[in-house]
Amino acid sequence: MSLSPELAQRLQAILDSPTYRLVEEEAGLADHDLQRAHRLQRELLGPERALRDEGIGSTVVVFGSARVGSGDASYETARSFARLISLRFQQEERKDFVVVTGGGPGIMEAANRGAYEVGARSIGLNISLPREQAPNPWISPELAFRFHSFAMRKMHFLMHARGLVAFPGGYGTLDELFEVLTLVQTGKMAPIPVVLVGRSFWRRAIDFDFLVTEGYIDPADVRLFTCVDKAGEIVAALEQFHRGQEPALRQGPLHSA
Repeated sequence: MSLSPELAQRLQAILDSPTYRLVEEEAGLADHDLQRAHRLQRELLGPERALRDEGIGSTVVVFGSARVGSGDASYETARSFARLISLRFQQEERKDFVVVTGGGPGIMEAANRGAYEVGARSIGLNISLPREQAPNPWISPELAFRFHSFAMRKMHFLMHARGLVAFPGGYGTLDELFEVLTLVQTGKMAPIPVVLVGRSFWRRAIDFDFLVTEGYIDPADVRLFTCVDKAGEIVAALEQFHRGQEPALRQGPLHSA
């Protein structure tokens, strides 16, 4: 898309950000085991320092298709949700439920854009690929990161997550969704609210009831997530899960063991 001068300037700020260039600086060092370990250490610690310095208390992860654009129903719902959750939880002294996405186009762009439109921060965790995926210009430049390792990127998605919101999407969305469901199901991650947006899509995409009937998952496993349609319903689902548990917002969901 053609960017306005303001957005073009923001995109350049993202590309020039020390956090975004972190992995790129190490890209040629992976041929040696010790150098690879050093790069992984930087991918682990660098974003953590940046989030701490920016006062990020907790996050909400937004996944979904990169192939939808402005005007699409899912895009606009993601955009509206990001506005609502950012206005509700981001404060000057502490920023909770900060939107974090993969930093690319589509649903990711919509969520970063919604946060930007209400003056809030949002995070983008981009990935270095043979076919480059440019970051969207709505990410907060100081919270834009670029990873070489999918594993490290996935870990950072969840380290401060207090909720996961999955919009309709393809392989990447399904991969990320089922990783979280598996971690929660197996007790490797403390439960967080998982919200699937678009009842008709998810009903057709995955027949969870069939998996229960066939005995491949337990009936309790379908209670690990909630299906909704509207932006306000997403916020309500997150608030209901965390109601009366405000101190829990300060605790990481990933087990240390």
